[in-house]
Amino acid sequence: MTEHRSPDTHFRTSLLEENDGPGTNPTDNQTMGEIIAARFSRRGFLQGSLAATAIAVTVSPLALILADDARAAGGSAFSFDEVEAGVDDKHHVAAGYDADVLLRWGDPLFADSPAFDPTKQSAEAQERQFGYNNDYVGYIPIDGSAEHGLLVVNHEYTNPHLMFPGIVKVVEKDGKKELEVAPLSKDQVDVEMAAHGGTVVEIRKVSGKWQVVRDGKLNRRITSNTEMALSGPVAGHDRVKTSADPTGTKAIGTVNNCAGGVTPWGTYIMAEENIHGYFSGELPADHAEAANYKRLGIPEGAYEWAAHYDRFDIGKEPNEPNRFGWIVEVDVNDPTSVPRKRTAMGRFKHEGAESIVAKDGRVVFYLGDDERFDYVYKFVTAGKFNAEDRAANMDLLDDGTLYVAKFAEDGSIEWLPIVFGQGPLTAENGFASQADVLIETRRAADLLGATKMDRPEDVQPNAANGKVYLMLTNNSKRKADQVDAANPRAENAFGHIIEIVEDGGDFTAAKGKWEVLLKCGDPSVAEVGATFSTATTANGWFGMPDNCAIDAAGRLWVSTDGQGPKATGRTDGLWAVDTEGEARATSKLFFRVPIGAELCGPLFTPDDQTAFVAVQHPADGGEDWEPFGRPSYYEDLSTRWPDFKPDMPVRPSVVAITKQGGGKIAV
Repeated sequence: MTEHRSPDTHFRTSLLEENDGPGTNPTDNQTMGEIIAARFSRRGFLQGSLAATAIAVTVSPLALILADDARAAGGSAFSFDEVEAGVDDKHHVAAGYDADVLLRWGDPLFADSPAFDPTKQSAEAQERQFGYNNDYVGYIPIDGSAEHGLLVVNHEYTNPHLMFPGIVKVVEKDGKKELEVAPLSKDQVDVEMAAHGGTVVEIRKVSGKWQVVRDGKLNRRITSNTEMALSGPVAGHDRVKTSADPTGTKAIGTVNNCAGGVTPWGTYIMAEENIHGYFSGELPADHAEAANYKRLGIPEGAYEWAAHYDRFDIGKEPNEPNRFGWIVEVDVNDPTSVPRKRTAMGRFKHEGAESIVAKDGRVVFYLGDDERFDYVYKFVTAGKFNAEDRAANMDLLDDGTLYVAKFAEDGSIEWLPIVFGQGPLTAENGFASQADVLIETRRAADLLGATKMDRPEDVQPNAANGKVYLMLTNNSKRKADQVDAANPRAENAFGHIIEIVEDGGDFTAAKGKWEVLLKCGDPSVAEVGATFSTATTANGWFGMPDNCAIDAAGRLWVSTDGQGPKATGRTDGLWAVDTEGEARATSKLFFRVPIGAELCGPLFTPDDQTAFVAVQHPADGGEDWEPFGRPSYYEDLSTRWPDFKPDMPVRPSVVAITKQGGGKIAV
């Protein structure tokens, strides 16, 4: 997800119309909408089990009923009683399951951590407490256990209006009530910086319930001030050298870590996404980095960090932004280890980095660039995974090939190598080395003619069926002239999901096939053009797919970001989506979050007996819900919302979902 702060109020929020970045792709490369339209206008060639879905996007939901009767008859891989969709201030989980809050913002992580006090926050305390706005959730077993391991969690960004009592007030101007937000002090900025980053914490299941092990020897907080190493082709390059780091090898901190991953060798992957908001200042128009930064929307100035720290002012430290926008790898087995920014994997607005070991032992990472009209990537390591020697895998991410996807009208996909000296990636186009290509990954992909997508978010390979699932959240800027009968949605508000099959089932392949699994939105509204199966109930459809997970049984689970009273009449949540057999494209609502929250994670333990989910920014945007009115959060919530409690819903949390009495989820 993306956050935005209005420059006139210094107020960050996650409005749907603003939550996909500034949209900085200047090319005329084909969009996914254009390709889908062209492909489905030639649908006569379609064959196999995906044909019904492909044809369905060209017709109304009423016509879909006739084509879909056999598939809708049954055969779902999921067994649970569906949750009712809606909007309120509560968590809702399927009957027979418990949803227990495991961690909340400010919870102690160490034996000596101070208790959380929202009225007396400090950076020193926050560095010993669970961070803010938890997004990615990963689990790394200890001694192979599904009931004892390390939970790794990204802390993407901060909502100061929900964090700091008293900075938001309701004022009356010209007879209307408005929110007025005070500028942040240096101490508050320091708390924000400490609340970013990630958490590594030991957890254990005791008598069926998960507990935090606060004296765990591997517990760790990573923040915006944690020392990190730049590794790979960009390390030491002139474009990443600063006054604080003349060697160009040591970065300070990580920001806006959205989704992520856990590698096959048990390290934690953090993916830096919307870095543009942290930088302020300006560069001369003829500065060498001006075009590079424009392509990434830098500087946006959503945060006030540059007022207190020169490194976030591009006028004072023009190379600092080049040190962000990378994949970060953390060795969780050593809490003193230096996280490494793996520059071989490219620099853009990384949503996540989910991986799979290919047939030949190389490891493939799938990567989305979460912005309107940007691209889908994959990285293939040069070396092979060694399951018997963890140390031998620790630098696999410094050497490999980064590819960008080009989707064709005939349902084929080509992965284009992003390699200096190949095709247009030469000195004639301003690249002097592979380091230049990686620093400007987006421009390199532009020149290669990659396909412009509708906000690529999570990309999940599925070892069970050999397919890859790509979440495309939405694209509110798709123009009407990109629409035809086969692709009926201008201003794609609800997003879609694409399924990819690599040639020969080989995840390292340079070519493959693609198909639309789902076009999202309300299937009862014909003009929306949604393609859920007819077995999907009024509660089961969703919009704005964001994160996803593949459980141990190979089943797809999808979480959403951007639903709400105005957009869909329902809050975000977690849906189970059938991908195989008669029930293909059937979706069921399993868990629902409170008003204002998005549902991140999700993550299943290896035994499928627990689903961890992240409830991010609850209460943000609550003014869309009538019981909230237009609150000043800390000041007014208690009077405007009678059920308000100080620790809910304004504290983001990680929730552990388990089956009552034990057993696998949805079985």
